[in-house]
Amino acid sequence: MNAALVEHLQQGVICLSGPTAAGKTALAMALAKQLPVELVSVDSALIYREMDIGTAKPTREELETCPHHLINICDPAEIYSAANFRTDALQLINRIRERGNIPLLVGGTMLYYRALLAGLSALPAADPEVRKQLQDDAEQHGWLALHERLQKIDAVAAKRIHPNDPQRLLRALEVFAISGKSLTALTQRQQPGLPLPTWQIAVGPPERSQLHENIAKRFHMMIAAGFEQEVVALRARGDLHLDLPSMRSVGYRQMWQYLDGEMSHEEMIERAIIATRQLAKRQITWLRSWRGLTWLNPLQADINDQAIAALSAEPLAPEAWLSD
Repeated sequence: MNAALVEHLQQGVICLSGPTAAGKTALAMALAKQLPVELVSVDSALIYREMDIGTAKPTREELETCPHHLINICDPAEIYSAANFRTDALQLINRIRERGNIPLLVGGTMLYYRALLAGLSALPAADPEVRKQLQDDAEQHGWLALHERLQKIDAVAAKRIHPNDPQRLLRALEVFAISGKSLTALTQRQQPGLPLPTWQIAVGPPERSQLHENIAKRFHMMIAAGFEQEVVALRARGDLHLDLPSMRSVGYRQMWQYLDGEMSHEEMIERAIIATRQLAKRQITWLRSWRGLTWLNPLQADINDQAIAALSAEPLAPEAWLSD
């Protein structure tokens, strides 16, 4: 282990991002064998217990060899926001650094990264009782009626949020019910970003066709590993539904709809692969706004050496990673 490199990295945080199915986890675990890092998952699906196959979660053996923070921390019925992630990640980063180790954030949920690195509006935490009342109102009066309610409360948010977007519509109304202030007003009050320098590395093949091939191959492997049985077990609980963030994860929604008889098995596979490719496209779009990002090709044999070389460079100043 290079003592000078370790001392160099102890001044900040490593961020390892990239599109889904690109090889982020493999590189993170390889770096963990070379450096005194602690891995922090930045993935909105890996937080859920009982969702292992469809999220491509590291295996039990891999997690025992290379533990990850923020994996298996929520029940699928729970809601975990970007604000929750920011709070948890900041606490973990401080504790990891106090232990003399280096925080290595790895994952592809770009909203989580942005909330941590650039800061987040000071919005209230979710309230299950308020959310349930709003859900009941929607079932009784319809989503259009709730959208009209939002229009009276916050015309700016109502213009941005479509009546057929229940998650965002509920959140905007929930914020007002809890705080008495509109979502637009509160988003103008910003919580600060990460006050530490960062190294920004992304993993992804240069050819989009290769990523598409990886996505399709991985989903077929999930099917072979028992993904359908995993979703059958989740449905059997009786407390989960497609409006929950957990069940809206790519693959899970399509499998759920297949089990409801809405499509054939072949169509489910096709739609899940398409949805995952669309997710990867959105992730790449997010990453185009990252400043100072070093892209690494997972197909190159010396990717580990390239990562070490990127980490040997000077880090980015806080928030300097975001484009103007």
